[in-house]
Formats: sequence, structure tokens, C-alpha cells
Amino acid sequence: MQRREFVKASLGGSVFGLANSTPRARAKVPPRNEDTGKLAGLSLEKLRDLYRHYLFEDFLPFMDKYVIDHQYGGFMCNTDLKGVNLSTTKDTWFEGRGIWVYSFLYNNFGKQEKHLGVARKSLEFILKLQPSGENLWPRRFTREGNPLTPPATEIYGDLFVAEGLAEYSRATGEQKYWDLAKEIILKCLRIYDRPDYEPNIVASYGGPKPFPFPGARIQGVSMVLIRIISQMLPRRADTELEKILSRSVDAVLNDHYNPAFQLNNELLNHDYSRPTNELSQFVYTGHSIETLWMVLYEAVRTKSRKLFDAAAEHFQRHVEVAWDDVYGGVFRSLNNVDQNLWSVDKVLWAQEEVLIGTLCMVEHTGAPWARDMFGKMFTYVQDKYPLQRHGYPLWIISADRKVTFEANRPVGPSFPQGQRVENYHHPRLLMLNLLSLDRMIRRGGTAPALFAEPA
Repeated sequence: MQRREFVKASLGGSVFGLANSTPRARAKVPPRNEDTGKLAGLSLEKLRDLYRHYLFEDFLPFMDKYVIDHQYGGFMCNTDLKGVNLSTTKDTWFEGRGIWVYSFLYNNFGKQEKHLGVARKSLEFILKLQPSGENLWPRRFTREGNPLTPPATEIYGDLFVAEGLAEYSRATGEQKYWDLAKEIILKCLRIYDRPDYEPNIVASYGGPKPFPFPGARIQGVSMVLIRIISQMLPRRADTELEKILSRSVDAVLNDHYNPAFQLNNELLNHDYSRPTNELSQFVYTGHSIETLWMVLYEAVRTKSRKLFDAAAEHFQRHVEVAWDDVYGGVFRSLNNVDQNLWSVDKVLWAQEEVLIGTLCMVEHTGAPWARDMFGKMFTYVQDKYPLQRHGYPLWIISADRKVTFEANRPVGPSFPQGQRVENYHHPRLLMLNLLSLDRMIRRGGTAPALFAEPA
């Protein structure tokens, strides 16, 4: 299948596959009134202060005291809510993500050496295990760094390491880490482009009935590539990475988009055609929402209103379809569209992706829908997920449909609900939305920033 280049000199017509749909996110700037400077019923300053509390007084102190391995470097995320390390096993995903979090924290929140030091020790720890050739990092290893699993067969762990390296390079100015991040991305793409790539991908979603599906084109892979590369290019222009970014955005807005129900299929055939089996009905709404806010961020970076509008429309559609009208919040997985079969668990990360995307839309367009949805989701999350009411720090990371706190509820292969610390999505929400709120406050609470239409 010949790939399309979505970034052209002219971005008109149906380049995003949306020519026959009606944009809903683009709106004139709302008139200034007493509520313009408020979100979810709070002033922007109070909202900012609350996020700062959760980041600097709740999350980071717990991480420093219980999760960060100050001796060997890295993160022991299999830790319960009392701070007991249930296992000292470490995970490539959590190392790469943690390097990014603490490097981003250093870069954007005061350049504190203690934060950079956490990133540095994790980076040194994981690079000791760097695989050779076309191999991938093992998924898990001991506290000291001895592999517990064979090399991974999926590329996410290596890509998270690349994201961490790129952000660390920005913090220290050391180009070699940016170069290594690119090298890892290119290796991962060579593996991903194999027709036999990761045949067990369906089982990883815990939704559709698993069966072998080798060589799948995976929205989640495009998602991670978009986020990594869009953060790398501001530091250094690179034609190869720009092409990969274009290919990934194009895949999300065109190939994965299914016009039959105006939602994104998570998995496609290797040639990007739509499956003829039950996967043609599979929509991983959590990934779609997460991916689309990343496209919104890329549109802001490139100042492309057309890309922003396309992503905003898709984002709104997925949020509205995934919203639970009975108990609130969004579901992460629509396992069969026509049969309306959902996984009805409520993971924190999916709710937080809605908060990132809606605040981005508020900041840059002032869209009334985004303001309303941010308020609705913020109120829901505040009511359900912080654990203070149960006598613990941090937030619930996964729960049933009603978000019942159950310390032994399974959330992954080895980590029940109260036995893993989430070291990526949660601090990412807090940091990204803090930066957005700070920008809005500096403008006096007016909206929008980049994509205003004349009143």
C-alpha cells in the first residue's frame, strides 16, 4: 500500500479523511464574563495550586521515599500504598518512562539537580542492559540489573527508553543521548515493519478474544512515535524522524479511522488495510483519546489549525462515545462496536488523557465543549480517584465501573490495584496541565492562545 504524505504545502480538502464531517470543536472566542477565567468552577490559580499539591506534596515525596532506588538507580514500582516494596523487580517500561518524567520535571519545573539525578541514575542503570544488534531490552530484571525475562518481542519498552533519553538530552545538552534515542527508534521501526511482528498483540489488550495476528499495524505504536518525535524535533531538525512522524499522524487520522462508525480501529493488517475479521469492530478508546491529544500537541507545535481541528473532532467523538452516562468517566476499550461490547473497568490513565486533551483545546481555541468536558471529567476524577479519603497517598490507578477501592484488584500481570505505583501517566497529566494553566494565567485567563477566530 502506498503511504500518503499528510504534510503537504496545502493542507486542504479531505487530507485528514474528514471532508464530509461537520467540525464541532472550532468555535469563536467566548465573550469575557465572570466565568471566563474559571474551569470546573475553580479559578485557574486554584486549579493550578491543586495540581501543584498533587505533584509536589503527594506524588514526588512518595516516589522519593519509597519507589526510587537511590542505591542502584531506577524505580521499584511494585510498592504498596504504605510504601512497602513488595518486589524489587524493575521494568524497562517504567525505567524509560521514569527517566522522561524526572528529566521533564527538571526541564520545566525549576531545574532542580535532585530531579535530574534521579533521571541520571535510572539512565545509567538501563544503559548497562542495552541490547546489541536488533535485539530489544528484556521487560524485567532484578534490582541490581540482572535480566529476569528474555528480550522483549514488542517495541514499547525500547521506545519508552528512547523517550527518556531524548528528554534527558534536552536537560543536559548531551547530543549523544538524542542520537541514541533516534537509533533506538529506527531499530524499533525495522522490527515493527516485519510481517511477522508480535503475533500475540491481540491478547495484550485484555478485550477481544485473543488469536494470532502477526504484523499488525498498531495505533499504540503510532501514538508513542508521535509523542517521542514531536518532542525531539524542536531540538534538532531531522528528515528521517519528520517522515516517521508524518507517517504516524497519517496512520492515526486516515488508516485507523473507520468511517463506518467514525472511530479508530486499534489494529490493522500489515498493509494498513482493515481486517475482515472481528478486529474490524475493535476500538481501543483509551488509546484513541490519548493519541489524539498528542496530535493536538503536534498541531500546536507546528501551528497547523487544520491538523488541530481534525484531531479535535476525532478526540471529541471518541470521548463522547466512551463516556459512561450511568456512572461517569470513560471506558478504555470498545471490544465490538456493532454488539456494543465494552470492557467496563475504569483505568485512571484514560480519564487523565481526557483532561490533557480538553485543557489543550481550552487553551488554544476556547471551545465550549472542551470547557464543559474538562469540568465534568475533573469533577468525576476528583470524586473517585484520590486516595486521601481512604487514608492513603496517591490515586487509584484501576478499578471497576464504579471505581471501588480494592487493594487486591488485579491491574496487570503482577500488580494488584494497591500494589503498583503509576510513575508516568499521572505525573504527566499533572505536569502538562500545570504548564498549560501557567500559560493561561500569564495571559490573564483569556482564551484562546494560538487558534483564535475573530469575535
